[in-house]
Amino acid sequence: MSARPREILRRDARAWFAGSVIVAMGFVAVAAPLVARHSPVAIDLRAQLLPPSATHWLGTDVQGRDVWARLVYGARISLSVGVFSQAIALTVGLALGLAAGYYGRWLDELVMRLADVTLAFPTLLLLIALVAALQPSLTVVFLTIGFVGWAAMARLVRGQVLVVRELEFVQASRALGARDRRVILRHVLPSVVAPVVIAATLGIAGAIMAESSLSFLGLGVQPPTPSWGAMIADARDLAQLQSAPWTSVAPGLAIGLTVLAFNLLGDALRDALDPRGANRASAVPEVPPS
Repeated sequence: MSARPREILRRDARAWFAGSVIVAMGFVAVAAPLVARHSPVAIDLRAQLLPPSATHWLGTDVQGRDVWARLVYGARISLSVGVFSQAIALTVGLALGLAAGYYGRWLDELVMRLADVTLAFPTLLLLIALVAALQPSLTVVFLTIGFVGWAAMARLVRGQVLVVRELEFVQASRALGARDRRVILRHVLPSVVAPVVIAATLGIAGAIMAESSLSFLGLGVQPPTPSWGAMIADARDLAQLQSAPWTSVAPGLAIGLTVLAFNLLGDALRDALDPRGANRASAVPEVPPS
């Protein structure tokens, strides 16, 4: 990143807030065994629905499990799914988008039609169908969210490459006999990095929402592994919402704050890497709804 984008980010309050939240969430997830204080899966029916206290910072749930401990370990799941599923979408989408945009012709047609088919289905319904068919597990959640996300990334990259490949320095490099691999890696790829980074950052927020939605429906990470979406599902009973609101408020706030942080970071990166807003419309990926 050049000096100017770094300077813009330093002055952007959104970047500072988002970075602080993401770093804090990451630290809590990594240091979960040290900060949880209790086991996230230990059941104590004598401690059902206890309010927040010095012993249980965020109270306990209907099975007597410590909400703080489950929230901390749930951060591991949500952040892992967000990062690794976007890594899959980025790898596949970047490779196919570069190839389709640079070579064009039948390869472009094939990749774009596959992307159209993927994007034609409602995202959440497609995720539900894939996870249900493959049996719910953490690995399946990684793969399915990444698989669904590749299409939007490929379309974004392909659109950028179509513009870059016609620029004079790329045409000059090809005229001098540079191989396609060299042209793509040294000239085309660096020119599309900025919108890709922005899209990937915003995509993490969408992936976290998608994982929470699947877990809420019982199709995400399976019990007893804690997940923010599953925590909300366990507390959706009306009587429990009225008598013990902390069981649902805590994971709901965690999801909202984390998603907000990644969205704000994506907006800050967009303004820093593209101050004129030329790529704003193309930089926003299609992310799974809540």
